[in-house]
Amino acid sequence: MTSSEDRDSAEAYWGAHAAEYDEFIVRVVPRYREQLERLLDYAPVRAQRVLELGCGSGNVSLRLAGRWPEAAFTFVDAAPPMLELTRARLLEAYPAIGRGAQFVAERFEDLVLKPRTIDVVVASLSLHHVADVSGVYHQVGPMLVPGARLVMLDGVRGRTDREHGVHMARWSAYWQQPGNLSADEIRDMREHIALHDHYRSLQDHFDMLLAAGFVDPDCVWRDGLFALVTATRG
Repeated sequence: MTSSEDRDSAEAYWGAHAAEYDEFIVRVVPRYREQLERLLDYAPVRAQRVLELGCGSGNVSLRLAGRWPEAAFTFVDAAPPMLELTRARLLEAYPAIGRGAQFVAERFEDLVLKPRTIDVVVASLSLHHVADVSGVYHQVGPMLVPGARLVMLDGVRGRTDREHGVHMARWSAYWQQPGNLSADEIRDMREHIALHDHYRSLQDHFDMLLAAGFVDPDCVWRDGLFALVTATRG
C-alpha cells in the first residue's frame, strides 16, 4: 500500500494515496459517509467565504460547493497531489468555484490569510495530524469574522486511557472486517498512527478553542474515536 519514504510525513502518506483516497477512506473510517452527512447538517445554511483545512481528495469540498454555490472558497492542504485532485474534481462538477477558488499548499500552522475574511471554517479528519492544534486555533481565529462558525470532524481521545483503548480497539476491529483492510494495510495504518496522529480529548479541544477566542464549543455527534465539534468565533 505504501513505501517507507511515504511515511516521512502525514501529507506524504496521504498524498501518495490521493487517487485511491475515496475508496480507501471508507475502508479505514467507520460510518464515514454518515459523518459527512452530519457535518453538513451542522454547517451554516449560508456562507460567503469558506475555508477548508485539509481538503484531501475533495470529498467534503464537493459537498461544500454544492451547499454554497455562490461562496468564495479557500482550500488548504499540505499535500499538493490532494490539492490538484480537488481542483480537478471541482472544475468538473462546479467550474465557477473551481476557477475562482484559492488552492493553498501549506501546513495549517503556517497559513496566513487576511484578518476577518472567513465566515465558515471546516476541517474534516485533518487536525489530528497537527502536533500543536492550539496553535492552529489561534492562527485561524483572527481570519474569521465575529460570529463565524467552525465545524470540525476528527478523532478525539477518550478522557481516560481505558476509554481511549476501547476507541482504538473498536477502530482496529473495523479494519479487520471482511472487505476492509488487508494485513499489510493494517500494519501501515498502525505505523502511520504511531508516527503522525495526535488525539486530544473533547475537553482539551473545548479549552483550546475558548483560549483562542471561540465560544460555545459543542460536540454534536460522536461514535467512539470520531466526533463532530462546532464552535463560534467570538
